Amino acid sequence: MVKVVGVKFRKPSKIYFFDPGNLDIRNGDNVIVETALGKEFGTVTINVRELPEEKIEKELKKIIRIANKDDKKHQEENLKNEKKAFDICSKKIKEHKLKMSLVEVKYVFDNSKLLFYFTADGRIDFRDLVKDLASIFKTRIELRQIGVRDEIKRMGGNGICGRELCCCSFLNNFDTVSIKMAKEQNLSLNAAKITGNCGRLMCCLKYEENVYTDKIKKLPKIGAIVSTTDGEGTVEGIEVLNEILKIKLKDEDDNFYYKKYNATDVKVIKDGKSEIESELSEEELKELQEMERMDEIDKKNTDEDI
Repeated sequence: MVKVVGVKFRKPSKIYFFDPGNLDIRNGDNVIVETALGKEFGTVTINVRELPEEKIEKELKKIIRIANKDDKKHQEENLKNEKKAFDICSKKIKEHKLKMSLVEVKYVFDNSKLLFYFTADGRIDFRDLVKDLASIFKTRIELRQIGVRDEIKRMGGNGICGRELCCCSFLNNFDTVSIKMAKEQNLSLNAAKITGNCGRLMCCLKYEENVYTDKIKKLPKIGAIVSTTDGEGTVEGIEVLNEILKIKLKDEDDNFYYKKYNATDVKVIKDGKSEIESELSEEELKELQEMERMDEIDKKNTDEDI
């Protein structure tokens, strides 16, 4: 077993595990730790606990010390200077006529590096911008391109559910989200209804994917011909979670009517086809597919803080 403590650096960031050593650390304490970026100021969000060694992916770095008054004052100064740096960089971007949008500026705690996070549609030649910023701030400058999901994560906001965005509250990683997930959950494929504040497919579509996938394997598809206690019919609708089928049947006068059955009470004679394309216009399908494509591009640009 290995002793660990969970530390968070900025509100939308992940929680990272560190070696607490012999320090008396408690939840809520501010600490100074060594990271890949240099020394950083963080907050303990998970008390000291023991984890199996196999759950530790890489060697833990030690917490240097519990933050003192000088450390806290220095962190406050960094936060103020970040706002000034943001304004200066924004002006320089306009001067250089670069097609990029500045999202966040971050000082490494020991001021050894100043990071600028931005979004852009493609690759940007910002070499001249870096030279200008280096001459102004007299420290190492690093520009990092991020995706729109990361942009919204840093900006914050509420979702259509009325709650704080998942990426700003608890979501650590961005999983791939597809049109198929929305389809399997019987959601409207209207892009406006299944996209988040970032303009990408909503992350919450991923949460119940495994449940829906397992249940769908057991159920006939829309259009399947099935045998029921009332004769043969066609599957017109599916309540996936309840495993209930809406069947279209014919009465003795050849009039159609609908009736619901438990999936276990029907027998599939000929399965149907479930194709998203058949229910969408070419323009709608193209729009959703473009979201998926851009999402994959964004994942390549996702930045790790530590």
